[in-house]
Amino acid sequence: MNILNKKKILLIICGGIAAYKSLELIRLLKKRGAFVKTVLTKSGSEFITPLSISSLSQEKVYTNLFEATNNSELDHISLSRWADIVLIAPATANIISKLSYGLSDDLASTIALASNKQIFIAPAMNVRMWEHQSTKENISKIKELGYQIIGPEIGDMACGEYGKGKMTEPEHILNFLENYLNIIKKNNKFRALVTAGPTYEYIDPVRYISNRSSGKQGYEIAKSLVKSGFETTLISGPTHLNPPYGINLVKINSAEEMFNATINNLPVDVAIFSAAVGDYRVTNKKKEKIKKSKNMSLDLEKNVDIISHISKHNSLRPRIVIGFAAETNNLIENSQKKLQQKKCDWIIANDISNKNIGFGSDFNEVVILSDNKKEKIPRIKKSLLADKIVERVISQLN
Repeated sequence: MNILNKKKILLIICGGIAAYKSLELIRLLKKRGAFVKTVLTKSGSEFITPLSISSLSQEKVYTNLFEATNNSELDHISLSRWADIVLIAPATANIISKLSYGLSDDLASTIALASNKQIFIAPAMNVRMWEHQSTKENISKIKELGYQIIGPEIGDMACGEYGKGKMTEPEHILNFLENYLNIIKKNNKFRALVTAGPTYEYIDPVRYISNRSSGKQGYEIAKSLVKSGFETTLISGPTHLNPPYGINLVKINSAEEMFNATINNLPVDVAIFSAAVGDYRVTNKKKEKIKKSKNMSLDLEKNVDIISHISKHNSLRPRIVIGFAAETNNLIENSQKKLQQKKCDWIIANDISNKNIGFGSDFNEVVILSDNKKEKIPRIKKSLLADKIVERVISQLN
């Protein structure tokens, strides 16, 4: 059976001479058994008509935001929720610019901003527009936001010029979508667990000791795993982040709670421990607020080392166990010690003394260490780093 059979595709058609290719795209999608709903932008309607689209899709064509939001069943939210995949083809320089800045002034851009599904972009524009610095920057931005780009291709253009900017042919776009869905299907058999954020070890009802962590890197890894088809559990300490769509979120406060949640969510194929877990807890936590005095001393006891416990118990151990090492000095040496002591498969080391990466930042720079390999990944968006980590996980699992 074709992987596109019974898949729900929301096709957004923007302006440009390549809009005529969207009709062939609809025909091929329908031939493969997909359900297709379409949004036609105002500029798109100058090249093809709603009637030609609906004749092929056998569905209503949505053309403006007002029309959709006044329908109790189909609006910019429900259209995006209905879809398995959102495809913008052709995607003009204008829509790409809107998406890079998060603008939403029509139905197409509002759907993209509201969508919780994978969005594919098939650009089509003049070669000079494609090569313009602003377009390059916008493409880079939307890649970082998680959009997947299909094409464009090199060839003769309707304007008479030659170069890169032609929309990818419909058959090749479908091949791209099929490859993506096949990867998702292949990874559906895998289960993953991610820990993220800090833990709070309470002294009394209002005070606690903790480690610094925004949770951003762990959340991005969990998002990338879900996007890649993994059944994913995210065990999160206190953060201000929104959980990724389609994830099993377990909220905890203390290291002990994180340990118990980890045990309760095994077995998994891969466990990625990115949380900044407190090494110690207060021996005698007070039930009432401690009154202020000149000095305070605390008795501390060690928490369970979650990574070591999981790595060293064969009955619990995932196929891949990954830890993080946040270091201020001797990055490689200290991280290699952790790798050996904790018996995990990889340690992902980052230098937290560098203020341009790490805590609270959207960027990171790491070294991935294993028994026989050391790989440095230069400064990169945490979302892109997450994708690189998951790519390596998939490669090892397969």
